[in-house]
Amino acid sequence: MTKALGVTQQTIGAEIAPGVPWCFATSAGQDIALTLKSGNFGAESFFADAVAKL
Repeated sequence: MTKALGVTQQTIGAEIAPGVPWCFATSAGQDIALTLKSGNFGAESFFADAVAKL
């Protein structure tokens, strides 16, 4: 995923869920926030929780 976005470096931010932090990077000249997690864990509220912590 990060390769497709052209991300070569990222900064680790606050934890959204245990072991899953926000990451901040640049893609196509734009600052972006992203998180990398497998799809088989996390509460149903994961995405809402993530946005709230951004």
